[in-house]
Amino acid sequence: MAIGASDTVGVGALDPERGSWPARIADLLPAGATYTNVGVSGSLVADAARVQLPAAIRARPTLVSTWLAVNDLNAGVSPAEHAATLGRMVDELVAKTAARVFVGNVPDLRAVPLYGDTDPEVLIAVVNAYNAGIAGVAASHGERVVLVDLFTGSAALMTDVTVAPDGFHPSDAGYVLIAERFVRAMREAGIPLRSS
Repeated sequence: MAIGASDTVGVGALDPERGSWPARIADLLPAGATYTNVGVSGSLVADAARVQLPAAIRARPTLVSTWLAVNDLNAGVSPAEHAATLGRMVDELVAKTAARVFVGNVPDLRAVPLYGDTDPEVLIAVVNAYNAGIAGVAASHGERVVLVDLFTGSAALMTDVTVAPDGFHPSDAGYVLIAERFVRAMREAGIPLRSS
């Protein structure tokens, strides 16, 4: 089960349905596994908690991925409010499903063209505050919830190849990199994904 926003849907990929990072992970699921993507473009974490979370719980998933932060950051949602809302959503997933939950944090956005006019010191401070909150949410649930580190080393990966022409969303190459980080975290947590 994939919960998220435009990147979860695959905006920026040549074939969004197959090119999004969750779809790339789904290609590695064991035979017989089912994959559902309830992501909605433009979603803030509060939107996802209200609209996507009930559908996810009804589906009784065993594996959930979510990456919801950048829209909140762009909308001026405070890191504390974001973490509190994400925390409530993850609490419900843990309480009402048997799923392992994998939560992505925020990459280093300073090299993303959309933020070219943003003070880089201000931007990285906000990104770090968001990531501290996301890490706290993941840590509060032990092994049931795993933080997927999309930040470390990401600045060097933000190029014209990995960012779509819109200057914001990942390209196909960017989605490959995101999927690789989720796949690595899932394998390290014992999820039996096939080799690509």
